[in-house]
Amino acid sequence: MTTLAGSTDTLTRDALAVLQPSFLGTEPPDWVLRRLDEGLTGVGLFGRNIENPEQVARLTARLRAARPDVLVAMDEEGGDVTRLEVRTGSSFPGNLALGAVDDPGLTRAVARELGRRLAEVGVNLDWAPSADVNSNPDNPVIGARSFGAEPALVARHTAAYIEGLQDAGVSACAKHFPGHGDTNVDSHHAMPRIDVPVEVLRERELVPFRAAIAAGTKAVMSAHILLPALRTDVPATVSPAVLTGLLRAPVADGGLGFTGLIITDALEMQAIAATYGIEGGAVRAVAAGADAMCIGARGDEEIVLRTRDALVAAVRSGDLPEERLADAAARVRALAAWSAPAPAAAASGAVEGIAPDPGVGQAAARRALRVTGAEGYEPPAGPVYVAGFTPVASIAVGQETPWGVGAELERELPGTESAVFDGSALGAGDGGSGDPASREGLSALTANVLAAARDRRIVAVVRDVHRHPWMADALDALLAARPDTVVVEMGVPQAPPRGAPHIATHGAARVCGRAAAEVITGKGAGA
Repeated sequence: MTTLAGSTDTLTRDALAVLQPSFLGTEPPDWVLRRLDEGLTGVGLFGRNIENPEQVARLTARLRAARPDVLVAMDEEGGDVTRLEVRTGSSFPGNLALGAVDDPGLTRAVARELGRRLAEVGVNLDWAPSADVNSNPDNPVIGARSFGAEPALVARHTAAYIEGLQDAGVSACAKHFPGHGDTNVDSHHAMPRIDVPVEVLRERELVPFRAAIAAGTKAVMSAHILLPALRTDVPATVSPAVLTGLLRAPVADGGLGFTGLIITDALEMQAIAATYGIEGGAVRAVAAGADAMCIGARGDEEIVLRTRDALVAAVRSGDLPEERLADAAARVRALAAWSAPAPAAAASGAVEGIAPDPGVGQAAARRALRVTGAEGYEPPAGPVYVAGFTPVASIAVGQETPWGVGAELERELPGTESAVFDGSALGAGDGGSGDPASREGLSALTANVLAAARDRRIVAVVRDVHRHPWMADALDALLAARPDTVVVEMGVPQAPPRGAPHIATHGAARVCGRAAAEVITGKGAGA
């Protein structure tokens, strides 16, 4: 059994320090404030905690009153994954749009403005950017969250994004190590597996993470994926071979030489929880080399206390070296010290030296548009009819954030109407990605859309049409009936462009929808 070098109080504080829990509501509950006083060092904010920027600023101020150096984290990627603007859609295009423009200076400026807005409301750790190379176009969870499919492109934009965020004093967190791009399974639901040789990993997946480390990223987030090539039979999050033997190991020994904070992806995801449980996953992750545990979904005190107690018990039983837990806690506190704003800045919401750039997100979204088939296109003089084909959103993206072009077109072209269809409306099972539309469903859908549209121009909005057979079938049927239909692809534009015109936005952020609407109404030129 390990001999404890410190008191139980020290051990308990260390166990609390490595946890990054969430909570329910738009005000911090009493239990969070108590645990911050007892050693808890970080919390995560999600959409359920957000009403508006002013409310978030008040919330974080209360947290800092309990612990001035608290790490307040948010999963704010911009684009499809937004928490700060969960109810309206993001003011910033996501990674795929920035990769399509391929201007690292623009990526840096977008991330700097996003970081400024996070810092302004008291958020000082962003679980972003995604450094995954989207090498598998059928990936159900990365897609438009990646800068692209080329390692070098992803690397230069990952570095630029990190520099922009950290210029604003917000710690970046490159994810999902060692790369989630070549998977066809969502780790929120099951265990992805990447079966490629280690040479491919080093030449593809690891390239952006090397760039992230060189750019000074304060944190790296692990992925819950299996990588047999690294001679490990457990997910990366709980694998010493991946976290210690690869990410931490010196470059001279074949590692990446990362010395900052290693954060786990959410431990309640089924790839971990279904195998080890949240508490068991936390113990194994710390033992493997992780420093901070995301336990975000449930948002209650019970899981925090159970995980804290599991870590303490593991040290006492000798299953987890006390030195490893102490080292993890020290790394968390070191990042908290770096991220803590000066008292005056925290009180005023000021971000010293960073001038606001409110239009940079919209400008980037316009530059990311790719418009084809626009020869002879005449913008509609009156209202249009928008038919949105909606896939099931991943947990990371969430169901509550609005997307599309309907709201923008309704504002610009009064009388415009919108309708939304999913796979179940076309006889494609539960609306998932794998089922085609039934013949009866297609006939009914086409008839309904034509009847509702009448003589108005039809705008069909799709998202990752290449991954959804029912969506491709529906689009084919609609274009056969109305070849002049405008098609807006708001996901990865993998399928051949169809439509008159076809507009690829490279993401579904609010600003991407607005940029597409400008082209449809003749107020924007596209690219």
